[in-house]
Amino acid sequence: MAIILMRHGKPDRQSSSRLTALAMAEWCEQYDLSLVCDLPPARSEMIARQADYVIVSSLPRAQSSLEKLQMQPQEISPLFAEVDLPIIAFPRWRLPPFLWLSVLRALWFCGVSGRVESYRDASQRAHQAADRLIERSHSGTVLLVGHGIMNKMIARELRRRGWQAEKHASSRHWSTAIYNRPFI
Repeated sequence: MAIILMRHGKPDRQSSSRLTALAMAEWCEQYDLSLVCDLPPARSEMIARQADYVIVSSLPRAQSSLEKLQMQPQEISPLFAEVDLPIIAFPRWRLPPFLWLSVLRALWFCGVSGRVESYRDASQRAHQAADRLIERSHSGTVLLVGHGIMNKMIARELRRRGWQAEKHASSRHWSTAIYNRPFI
């Protein structure tokens, strides 16, 4: 029995233009509605097919990824959704989205959450998500199609509980990490 954490495919929402903080907030809203524009690599498909139980985040890019894998979920849940970025007003800053993502995520890790879920609250959610995945794994291998940061937080929680993986969860699109149950 195992838990497979897979990140969604490449979203169809990309932009390289410079944005204000307010425009970045709108960009994030559109990103959360985006679908996936690429196909899964053969390795990701092969790994996904090992699953006896499939869970997917409630965000469209994760669900679209599962459709690209031609699989159906047994469970769709916001428990596994990505952590939102804080939007902070930097009125003079105009940055490309990839830089905004780095700046805002770094601020979030440093405790700046504004009106979004805090790091501490996201950690508690990752704890609950790990509980759910472990519970489902009692019946066989579980696949979660989720997101970069939340998958990493869940992975850390699984490692705290003695689950081991050959490699850790990655932020690459379609990346997978397989966690095996500890021997008791």
